[in-house]
Amino acid sequence: MKSSYELAMERLSKSAPTVKLTDAQKKQLAELDSKYAAKIALTGEIAKVADDFEKVEALQKQLVGERKKLQAELEEKKEIVRRKS
Repeated sequence: MKSSYELAMERLSKSAPTVKLTDAQKKQLAELDSKYAAKIALTGEIAKVADDFEKVEALQKQLVGERKKLQAELEEKKEIVRRKS
């Protein structure tokens, strides 16, 4: 007799089967992660102007916008890599 967890996992795998990635795809995904992590790490700019509240606020807004844009771009590129299989 299967547990409810096992039954749920079976249903999940039928509706959305897991995709096996090749080593090359895994490597590409890791490279994308590291590249975009570096781009997203803009918080050092805020520390440089910590004395000026208006500049800090403007940089924080810019940072939020940039992060959202970069995250979306990263996910698009990852999806392209995943579909290549």
